[in-house]
Order: sequence, then C-alpha cells, then structure tokens
Amino acid sequence: MKQLHDLAEAQALALAIVDTLPEPFMVLDDALHLLAGSRCFYEVFGEDPAKAPGRSLFELSGGQWDIPGLAQLLAAVVPQRTGVEGFEFEQHFSRLGRRTIQLNALPIRDDKGDSRMILLAIKDITERREAEQEKQRLLEHTEELLEQQRTLLREMQHRIANSLQIIASILLLKAGSVSSEETKNELRAAHQRVMSVAAVQSHLHASDGIEQIEMGPYLTKLSAGLASSMVGPKQHVAIVVAASPGTLPTSHAVSIGLIVTELIMNAIKYAFPKPRKSARIRVTFEKAKSDWKLTVSDNGAGRSPGEGPTRSTGLGTALIGALAKQLDAQITEVSSPKGLTVAVTRSTFESRLPVAA
Repeated sequence: MKQLHDLAEAQALALAIVDTLPEPFMVLDDALHLLAGSRCFYEVFGEDPAKAPGRSLFELSGGQWDIPGLAQLLAAVVPQRTGVEGFEFEQHFSRLGRRTIQLNALPIRDDKGDSRMILLAIKDITERREAEQEKQRLLEHTEELLEQQRTLLREMQHRIANSLQIIASILLLKAGSVSSEETKNELRAAHQRVMSVAAVQSHLHASDGIEQIEMGPYLTKLSAGLASSMVGPKQHVAIVVAASPGTLPTSHAVSIGLIVTELIMNAIKYAFPKPRKSARIRVTFEKAKSDWKLTVSDNGAGRSPGEGPTRSTGLGTALIGALAKQLDAQITEVSSPKGLTVAVTRSTFESRLPVAA
C-alpha cells in the first residue's frame, strides 16, 4: 500500500509541475489517455481541463491529434523506455488554423526506473518553418537572378569578343592594302593591341569570371598569340613566360596586357636586327599582396645610343607611359650589349625570379 501511495504522490507532483509550465505539455498514461495537461495546453488548444483528462489523445481537439504513425511511436515509449524526438506534422486545428507542430515525448519513471506515464512536449514551429520556406524561396529566386545575370554576361562577352575579332580583322586587311610601310606597321601594331584586349575577353569567358584574372595563364596565352602572329618564319624568336600565382582586377589585366603587347612588339622589331637561332624574349610577372612586378627582357642587341625609353617612338611609348601611370607603377630600363630589360613595378615589390633572357 505504501508503494502505491508513494507512486500516487509522485504522479500528483509530476502533474502539478506540468500544470505550471508556460508551454503546451501533456501527461499521458501507457494507454495514451490524457492524465493532465499544462494550463497553456488547455488554453491554446481550447480543451476543458475538467473534461479532457481521461480521454484518449486521439479524441482530443475533434480527433485532430490522430496523426498517421504517431500512435505507434507513442505506444513504444513506455514498454521500450525510449523517447520520440522531433516528430513533425501539419494539421488544421479549429482554434488555430493550419499549424506545423513538433512533438517530443519522454517516459516518466519512478524511483525503481519503471515508467507508467509519457511526458509529451508540444511546440508550434509554424512561423519557423514559414520563415525557412521563405528563405528558401528567396535563395532560389536569387539564384535564378544570378543565372540570368551570368547568361547575359556570357552573351555580352561573346558579342564583345566577336566585335574585337572583326575590328582586328579589318585592321589586318587594311595593313595588307596600304603601300606605306610606316602605315602598314602602325595598322599591324593596332591589330595586336586589339588582340591583346581580345585575349582578356577570351580568358574571362573561359574562366567564367568578371572581376579577377589569373595573370600566369593570361600572359602565357597573350604571348603565344603574339609569337604566332608577329614572329616571322625567318626570325626564330622564342617568347617564354614565367609567372607566380596571383590575380588582378580585369581592368588592370587589360592595361598590363597592352604594356606586354607593346614591349614584345618592340623587342621583335628592334632587338634582333640580324636573325639568330637563340633569340629569346622573356616575360615575368610576380605578385605579393597589392604589389606586383612585370618584366619583359630580351637577349638582343640592346638599346642603341640616343634611342628613347622602351626602344619605341610615337604611340607605343605614349601608351606604355600612360598605362603605367594609370596603374600607379614605375618604369625602369636596363640596357647592355647582352639585351634590354624593361620592368614595370607597382610600389616596393622585390623580385625573386631571374629576369635575364
């Protein structure tokens, strides 16, 4: 009798504690009948605290707790001494409308470890799920807009590349039709400048990027294009590139590409007045944080006495100077009978790669 009395007292205490909880809770017996509910449960779900106890869970709220699978889960709590965690369902409740409910159930055990009751915690997560769904919809919409932007960007890059190719082709045709050798050379130089910009566009299209260019692959591709179009069959001039990993904004890459184009064209024109098999032009690029250094060197004849900076005149010299100023970079030149080295340096960069051709 004392054990039964103690058990009754324990149950009464448990029910009293549940009644004080500020959230919806139910205490069920092992047959899933309601023993007690928290005051919040009765208020939220509109149950009469005098009539609801003793009724089956699945009779409450007009049978709206009769959820497929829930009876099997709860029926296993007492005999298996296990819990139910995070069981979710959507249901229309007469007082609340359509809600998303999350249930957690635990067995209530006595001092011997036996369980005769189930504590059922009820959490309304409707707003949370709606917020998550809205967030997912926004993410999907954002991704759709980004994909549209990427499509437009690819189309724009394609149109720009086509336009540059057309301009370059026209310049090359004009160069072939004029009789003046000076005009012919200027048109060919203009053609190479356009092709330098086209190389950036091609690299952007291949990397699907819009802001940063990896300089090593870009300069390698640019130099290869210059070698194939500018080096004659009798010249045998090799153009090699050595670049450390690093990216630059697209606008900076375009300017550096144009500088490289001018310096390589100058070297091809002036560095090797007599053909030689070992003729070589070397392009190096290094980057450290925001600083970088570009070097174009050759193993040619060097600059002749009285020859202007960068061994070029006219538009080429002005273009290199303007681009370097735009990049906040300085131009230095070292000339000897073993060749010419032109360096374009931003800030206080210290070189770690050999620059000799």
